[in-house]
This record gives sequence, structure tokens and C-alpha cells, in this order.
Amino acid sequence: MQQPITLLQLKSHKSYDKNLAQIVAAARSAEPNAIIVAPELAISDFDYKNLDAACEYSEFAIKELCKVIKEQILVLTLFRKEEGKVVNQAVAIHNGRVVHTQNKYRLFKLGNEHLHFSAGSGEDIKLFEINGIKFGILICFELRYKELWKRLEGADIICIPSQWGEPRKRHLEILGSALAVMNQCFVLIANSSNETMAKSSAIYSPMGGVVLNDAAEKISHAIDLDEVKLMRRYIVLD
Repeated sequence: MQQPITLLQLKSHKSYDKNLAQIVAAARSAEPNAIIVAPELAISDFDYKNLDAACEYSEFAIKELCKVIKEQILVLTLFRKEEGKVVNQAVAIHNGRVVHTQNKYRLFKLGNEHLHFSAGSGEDIKLFEINGIKFGILICFELRYKELWKRLEGADIICIPSQWGEPRKRHLEILGSALAVMNQCFVLIANSSNETMAKSSAIYSPMGGVVLNDAAEKISHAIDLDEVKLMRRYIVLD
């Protein structure tokens, strides 16, 4: 089954409106049934100085995106508040509504995320299904934790919204490829193209293939989901 994919490799602007407009425009130009993944905190960036404003804008952005995303599936992360605490929350939108959420569990201490975000429990890092496709999500730094890979065994597609730094560019590429081969699935990494970020947004296949273009703001490619079934029959890991 051919499935259109669109990865957004965007720069974040100071204007939340401009960042949201980039995502809306990309969705409108993508295939009607595309799976779209945006970089981590693509709308607000890590705007720690304006946490309340970022959280408030996230609620507006979700409502606007729900108006645009119908047959498509959009995965991104946003600042949100839960029980008075600020979290970095992954959101999957489909058919005009939020169908899955999960809070970032493994915070990147080198970037002082633990000083601004409350960590998720990790319990919501699990498979969810849309249109018969089994999805999983890891948020950026979580890609480094092999115990989280195990929680997502059986996924057809793992989406990774990310702001991964340029000094660790090869780590991102190696880990993304390894996860796809190990879990015999497709891995979709949407990484920021901000000045200090690695880019390296890519589609990794269970056979070890890769589609990557650091020069593009949008990477569009169709994947064959039958490759997941074929790989799991070819090399049985049970």
C-alpha cells in the first residue's frame, strides 16, 4: 500500500503566526491523505521566556490545524499545560480532531529542558492506530533510549518530531536507521533547520533505505507499507 509522506524541515521564526502558517501551507499543498510530521515545537520554538503565551497559542493553533487536517494525519509537538504544569506534548491530528497525545518523557538536560518542562510518565508512549496503520511517537532525545524502542515494537510507522543539534547529526542518522531496521518499520524524522540544528530529516525503511535532503524545507515521498509485512516475514524475530 502506497502511503504519501511529507516531512517538514522548517526554520522557526519569532512569530508564532508565521510558524503556524508554514505548517498550514504545507498541509494544504501535501497529498490529501499524507502523513505529515513537523519538527519539535515548530510553532513556538523553545520560547521559555514566554511560556504562558506559548501554551495559550498552542490551544489556538490546535483549533486552526483541526480545521485544515481532515484525511491527512499531522504529528507535531507543542507547549501545553496539564494540571498547572508545562509539558512538551506530541499531538496527532486526524479528521479534524486530536486522536493521540503524549508528553515528552525523556527531557534533554544538556538543553535545560528539565528546568522548564515537567516530564511525562512514559505510560503514553505506546502504539495507536489510524486507518489500520499502527503508529508510535518518540520526541527527539527519546530516540536514544532503547527501552522506548521496545515499547513501540509492532509499529508500522514511528514518527519523531525533533530539534536535534548539529554536533550530534550522525547520531540522529544512525539511531533513526537502526530503529527502522531493529523494529522492522518505517521511521519518519522531522528535524528543525534552525541555525544550530542538524537537519537530517529522513524517511528510514525497514530494509535500511533512506530518503534524506538537507536542502529541502519539505521532503515528500511515498512509502510502501507492504515492505513492513515482507520484512517481518523475511526475518522473523519472535
